[in-house]
Amino acid sequence: MLQKTQGLVLRTLKYGDTSLIVNIFTRLYGVQSYLVQGVRSAKQKQQRAGLFQPGMLLDMVVYQKPQQSLQRIREFQPAYIYRSLHEDIVKNTIALFSVEVLLRLLPEHAPMPDAYDFSFNYLKELDETPLAAAANYPIFFLATIGGLMGFDIAGTYTQQTPHVHLREGVFAANPPAAPPYLSDAESQALALILKSPTLDSLKDVSINSQMRFNLLDWYLEFLHRHTQHFGNVKSLDVLRAILH
Repeated sequence: MLQKTQGLVLRTLKYGDTSLIVNIFTRLYGVQSYLVQGVRSAKQKQQRAGLFQPGMLLDMVVYQKPQQSLQRIREFQPAYIYRSLHEDIVKNTIALFSVEVLLRLLPEHAPMPDAYDFSFNYLKELDETPLAAAANYPIFFLATIGGLMGFDIAGTYTQQTPHVHLREGVFAANPPAAPPYLSDAESQALALILKSPTLDSLKDVSINSQMRFNLLDWYLEFLHRHTQHFGNVKSLDVLRAILH
C-alpha cells in the first residue's frame, strides 16, 4: 500500500555498492527500516544520499506492507531545509545527540505521532534559534520525549519538596536513599526546564556547564533505569566537549 508520511532519519547504513538501509522515525508508522536503492550511484550521490543523514526531515511516499521488516520508499524530498544546523558544530552535535536518544528510546513499528511532532518541531527550532539560546535544548529534549513515552517526573521543586528521586521519578521532601543526587540548585533548574512552556523560554534558565551536564547525566540514568536496552549514548562525550 502506498502512503504519504513524514519521517525523521535516525540511522543510515550502506548496503551493496549503491544502496542504503535507513532507520526512519515516521509519523504514521513509528520507527521503520527502509531499503533505498541506487541512491549512492555516481549520478545521484551528491543530490540524494545526503537527504538520509541522521536528523534529516523528509516528506515521503512509502510502500507499507504489514509484518515486513524492510520497507521501501517510492518518493522522498526534504520536509524542511536546514539553514544553520549542518554548518554549526554545536547545533549539529545537539541534533545528533537528540537523534541518538530517539534511536535508543523509541520502540520499532509503534506509531507515536505526538513524539514525532515534538521531535520535528524541536529540530526546526534548534536550526532557527540563536546559538546562545541552545545550551539547554538537550535537557529539555530528554525531559519532553521521556514524558511523552510515559516517564514523567512527578511534582515540582518547592521548599517542602527540594529533592528529586531518580528511582521513583518524583520531587520529594526527603533526600533519595541512593545516588545519583542533584544539588538544590540543580533540582531548581530541572523544575524550571520541566515547566518551560516553549523552547524559546529555555534561554531564561541560567545554569553553568557543570550543572547542565550533571542534569544530562542524571536524566540519561533516569531513562536507562526506566526503559529496556537504552544503553550508553555515545554522542554524549562529543556534546560534553563542545557545549558550554
